[in-house]
Amino acid sequence: MARRSTPLLRRLLSPSPSPSPYHPLAAAAVSRRTVTYMPRPGDGAPRAVTLIPGDGIGPLVTGAVRQVMEAMHAPVYFESYEVRGDMPTVPPEVIESIRRNKVCLKGGLATPVGGGVSSLNVQLRKELDLYASLVNCFNLPGLPTRHDNVDIVVIRENTEGEYSGLEHEVVPGVVESLKVITKFCSERIAKYAFEYAYLNNRKKVTAVHKANIMKLADGLFLESCREVATKYPGIQYNEIIVDNCCMQLVAKPEQFDVMVTPNLYGNLVANTAAGIAGGTGVMPGGNVGQDHAVFEQGASAGNVGNVKVVEQKKANPVALLLSSAMMLRHLQFPSFADRLETAVKRVIAEGKYRTKDLGGSSTTQEVTDAVIAHLD
Repeated sequence: MARRSTPLLRRLLSPSPSPSPYHPLAAAAVSRRTVTYMPRPGDGAPRAVTLIPGDGIGPLVTGAVRQVMEAMHAPVYFESYEVRGDMPTVPPEVIESIRRNKVCLKGGLATPVGGGVSSLNVQLRKELDLYASLVNCFNLPGLPTRHDNVDIVVIRENTEGEYSGLEHEVVPGVVESLKVITKFCSERIAKYAFEYAYLNNRKKVTAVHKANIMKLADGLFLESCREVATKYPGIQYNEIIVDNCCMQLVAKPEQFDVMVTPNLYGNLVANTAAGIAGGTGVMPGGNVGQDHAVFEQGASAGNVGNVKVVEQKKANPVALLLSSAMMLRHLQFPSFADRLETAVKRVIAEGKYRTKDLGGSSTTQEVTDAVIAHLD
């Protein structure tokens, strides 16, 4: 696997007429591995991945991932299941497949608003105890945004808070919705955030809260974060109230590094950060627990798309392609992850093939073909 990337590395690092060291391809060359990855015997065995194409644009973008994986000859194969957001529950065979394979790739699942069935996304997280949601929001070279130097990771508690699903009508016209915060869940999401920061050489973790008003619930979340922070003296820790956080994100997003949040705040913060860094169509993410991981488009806004985008087949596959690179690293296939990420970034930097949300008019297939053409 290492030999495949050597010619590209030499070509990128050799002197060229490019005037700036900040050229996106030069930056990619600097970030390439120069020390080889030594796999354990058997690490190259193909891995099964549960695939849920989902609703709306889901089949388009998951189809793009399958094409790129086949073009790379990546050591993964998919077990595909039809799941729709209007189903009453996630089919048992799908849950069983994820339990068996440990890893899932999914498109968006539509959730009825204000009635109907409960969210299948929430069902999946609770059934598999996918307690940590991770969304990586960063500037892509060649994609103009209002702010530079944005590289934020939002880590969100995924199983409780306002998403506990404990709602009832007390009397006609009065509804009570319970927000549940526990010490156990707060501690483990804080541990995951600091562990992520430590393993990825991140320098700062910011806890987002509303403990000035919800003194017991968010107070318990903050208490847990503070306790975990003392075990990581090399990582800076600070706290920010969620409303100030949103304002600071829009004004100076580059000040944030890793952010750890309760459930609802994390959803809002991640989508805001994604919009600032280039849009929800390019931000990767996933959900992980002790035993299983589900990778999907990072920010939930627009992950199903609309009828017009589906009919014209112009959905942006970049977010799910980058999420697939995250999945390949999770599966310990780093060379394939590097190749996929580099190809996607080259297509974005070149600017010739972009979907409408990025200022272009390309179809999903045209972007997919361009990524395949840029694979090394």
